[in-house]
Amino acid sequence: MKEYDFLIVGSGLYGAVFAREMTNLGKKCLVIDKRLHAGGNIYCENIKGINVHKYGPHIFHTNDKNIWDYVNSFVKFKDFTYSPLANYKDTLYNLPFNMNTFYQLWNIKSPVEVEEKIKNQVKEAGFIRPKNLEEQAISMVGKDIYEILIKGYTEKQWGRKAIDLPTFIIKRLPVRFTYDNNYFNDKYQGIPIGGYNKLIEGLLKDIEVKTGVDFFENRNELTKLATRIVYTGKIDEFYDYKYGHLEYRSLRFEHEFMSIPNYQGVSVVNFTEKSIPYTRIIEHKHFEFSKLSETIVTKEFPQEWKPGTEAYYPINDDYNNKILRKYNELVKEENNVIFGGRLAEYKYYDMHQVIASALVKINMFK
Repeated sequence: MKEYDFLIVGSGLYGAVFAREMTNLGKKCLVIDKRLHAGGNIYCENIKGINVHKYGPHIFHTNDKNIWDYVNSFVKFKDFTYSPLANYKDTLYNLPFNMNTFYQLWNIKSPVEVEEKIKNQVKEAGFIRPKNLEEQAISMVGKDIYEILIKGYTEKQWGRKAIDLPTFIIKRLPVRFTYDNNYFNDKYQGIPIGGYNKLIEGLLKDIEVKTGVDFFENRNELTKLATRIVYTGKIDEFYDYKYGHLEYRSLRFEHEFMSIPNYQGVSVVNFTEKSIPYTRIIEHKHFEFSKLSETIVTKEFPQEWKPGTEAYYPINDDYNNKILRKYNELVKEENNVIFGGRLAEYKYYDMHQVIASALVKINMFK
């Protein structure tokens, strides 16, 4: 008889949701994490009363009322409309692309004229079936917007030329012909009151959690503890890189405390010039409408993943997807291991998608 029903490797959203629901079903779970805190990438560090998003900004958004009600059952969310700005050569533009952006670019107020201008640029480019991100972006918004607001930001974010990136990456970006700076189209949007740690604490309440535990350093002993394993780490690492390394993008953060009440007046400013090494500056207090007299800002520097750094974004191009298919064949042979989350599934998930994926998997055990 094993001590636990489930050993859950990783205390991010997927692991925490799985642990919560299995515990509710009467199963005994042990959650481990190699970091010194629970919560994965949504972890916030409270510094002088400001919840700092340690691993990049997170805004919860979904059209699924069941998912929205689910997260609100653990912590109440406050409405938050994400309206970032883009900085190109010291000129600010509204995001996502909307009539404010188009007016700032072309001094055009009419949606009809804007649509015509974009249509002409798209026609001139002549991309009938876009083959890469550059062609896809130009076919959506024309050459001007692509060159000023997409190309430089995207290429430094992914560390690859836009012509070498898949089309799906840019398809997520909204384009509107109204004066609407709401970045997301989703009906439900917000930030947990008190920060994301409150959500993780609610999910993991009364569940055994051990931090600072590296699964791969104690794999044999840990595996013996439970009937099944839920694994949320890198899929290639689980198989000891048998078919080679999958590629990921990593991030480096520079946090700075400032003795001023307001640095940039908005939660996020994207820097779209490729010559500027960071992709954005985050001012954390604006996520929770803090009125404190001090502030904390973070510069986010993208970099290629290498051992010793954190893996954030899978790179789902043809090269990596070919390797992934080989690993997924091994996954099919597993009887007692469940793979879930952005790294284990090698998918670009948003938070609500991670939760939905975990809940679908849990339904198999009900």
